[in-house]
Amino acid sequence: MFGLQWIDIAVILVYFGVVIAIGVWASRRIKNQEDYFLAGRRFGKFIQTFAAFGQGTSADSAVGVTTTTFSNGIAGVWSSLLYLFATPLYWMVMPWMRRLRLITLGDFFEERYGSKMMAGLYAVIGSIGMMTIISVGFAAMAKTVVALTPKSVEQYTVREQAEYAQAITLDKLEARNYDTLTAQETQQLERLRLQKPRKMFFHLNPELLVWIVCIIVLVYAMVGGLEAAFLTDTLQGIFIIILSIVLFPFAFGKINAVFGGSGLMDAMRTMHAQLPQSYMEIFGSPVTQDFTWYYIGALTIMVTINVVIQPNSLIATASAKGEYECRFGFVVGSYMKRFCTVLWGFFALLAVVLYHNKIQNPDLVWGYATLDLLGPLNMGLVGLMIACLMAALMSTADCLMITGSSLITHNIYRPLFPGRPEKHYVFVGRITGAGVVIGGALIATQFDTILQLLKLWWELNVMVAAAFWLGMKWRRATRPAAWCSMLLTMVLFFLLPIFVPMVMPSLRTSDSMLKTTQPREIVRQYVAGQMEVSQRKQEIEQWQIDAVAPEKPEPLTVGQTYAKTFHLPSKPIFWTMGIKADANGEKCGSGTLSLELVLLDKLGVDLQKNSYALNETIRILIRTFTPFIILIVISFLTRRDDKTMLDRFYVKMKTQVHVDPDQDARQMELSYADPSRFDHRKLLPKSDWEFDRWTKTDAIGFGISTAVAVLVVFFLIGLISIGE
Repeated sequence: MFGLQWIDIAVILVYFGVVIAIGVWASRRIKNQEDYFLAGRRFGKFIQTFAAFGQGTSADSAVGVTTTTFSNGIAGVWSSLLYLFATPLYWMVMPWMRRLRLITLGDFFEERYGSKMMAGLYAVIGSIGMMTIISVGFAAMAKTVVALTPKSVEQYTVREQAEYAQAITLDKLEARNYDTLTAQETQQLERLRLQKPRKMFFHLNPELLVWIVCIIVLVYAMVGGLEAAFLTDTLQGIFIIILSIVLFPFAFGKINAVFGGSGLMDAMRTMHAQLPQSYMEIFGSPVTQDFTWYYIGALTIMVTINVVIQPNSLIATASAKGEYECRFGFVVGSYMKRFCTVLWGFFALLAVVLYHNKIQNPDLVWGYATLDLLGPLNMGLVGLMIACLMAALMSTADCLMITGSSLITHNIYRPLFPGRPEKHYVFVGRITGAGVVIGGALIATQFDTILQLLKLWWELNVMVAAAFWLGMKWRRATRPAAWCSMLLTMVLFFLLPIFVPMVMPSLRTSDSMLKTTQPREIVRQYVAGQMEVSQRKQEIEQWQIDAVAPEKPEPLTVGQTYAKTFHLPSKPIFWTMGIKADANGEKCGSGTLSLELVLLDKLGVDLQKNSYALNETIRILIRTFTPFIILIVISFLTRRDDKTMLDRFYVKMKTQVHVDPDQDARQMELSYADPSRFDHRKLLPKSDWEFDRWTKTDAIGFGISTAVAVLVVFFLIGLISIGE
């Protein structure tokens, strides 16, 4: 059925049956909001570890890394390793979440700034963020699963065959050296890049698949709450790791069967002989020049600041028994994903060797390789892989659903309708959670690419990050300043970019708003591998057929040094979803308008001379630091917040969490009675900054975490060096 064996379908059904059973079992343990939203705060290190791994590993994880690496070489792993150097910070910051002793991060804004309205605003922003990241998983899962149900070319409709022919033409033009293209071919290349024709079509409808999985998530997450979510996180996490490793021996065996040889080392030597040298560049691959070190650096700064303020950060940590379980589970689980990311990228290199001349769409690599390597065994492993990928999405979606529903219920609904029974609020949480997942499914069907969704998610939390960080560690941060920072950032960076083009639609077709970066050419020297030799032969054959290229390409031999010209096309400056062709074939800006770049352009800054990466870096840094500047300036211009409120908040943040709830409550009574009991720990006494001296656990844990981050990089280098 749809290209799958019956045993695969049976495995999928059994897997989902187990998942739903977990939800029903967990539902019997729910007595109040804390049970539903935080699983009664009863999880230890093991569950917390896989909960962190499961939250960070959705359907887009393995698929996305494989896709970018298949297209761009090993440098593609940075699409997922972006958070690597932010991970050691988790060791220091995640205990803050547990010490808050709150149900949602919205409660933080009420406690620190004394404003229920601010907590409600955060709940709205956080819920939209949860919907966005759910939509990323839905989009990636749909692409992967439908990849296992492709139509044959003979089954294409007339319209699909025409689009397929255009896609093949685009692939041929992209594969050739840019210097060998004629003027007509160059124009054709630019036109096809704008149209982006598809080259594969499927039996399954990806949008229908999104809604099916959406319903399954709703059934068990609405019933079982966070405990069901975390237990399924653990289950799918174990299977994802096992199946990711299982693929390797079959890939090695297939390489040896196709190219000759035996054992691991022969397969690795074949990989190095077959792949272009550019595929082994960890940094600065020409194909990914738009993702330069400074662009990655700016993104790292942004996500490091924003990741902690994600609503699910508190849900993932506040459910732990104590502080150590919280920080240990989150850091170890996050690093498990980092190491898996390296393995997924490495597997993609093996897939390039096997399938570079078979797969045109890199989004299909993971599904195609799974079917090709595990399908012949007829053991249900393909079905298990599909189930795990869908469960990876579901485990992430259910946790984000619980997070979003807790925000809406606790910070919006409860203040409006206080004094209701706990069961009433749990019921409302289930209903609002359904709305969060449905919203994520709707968003998934509205965006063109996963990268567009990720950019929205990365940037959304800049509205609240400054109020969180400065509120957590700076007594001088005031309520009016926090409001100004949040509202001005929302208006300048999110509302105006949406509504200005709606009010003035002519902006989308204005020449001044359709400016692009200048196309660039990069020449690199490489040592030819077998793949480059084959590609050059195809270029020569094409030249002999057309006989219109400027000059005949020179033949290559394995081991020969040669120069390759990479053509980086122009990219739009102001529109987040690029420039497309409208119904009349005219160019039209798509997405929201980057007003900060428009302002720089009007001030005389020539953004067209910049690379796309530099313009994006400027935009990211402006969005990251502007809220902090606003909050600091306004804080100095306004009165301090109530001292008693601040004393209670900061002494609570200095009181370590005890695993025994009764003992923890007694410690909090002592702290509230004497708010200065921990002042001797302050790094800067008699100042407004609330930084404490590190403990031995802090220092050792942070040092080990930093060392592991470096180890991940060396692990990556070591893997791709085997057999070189």
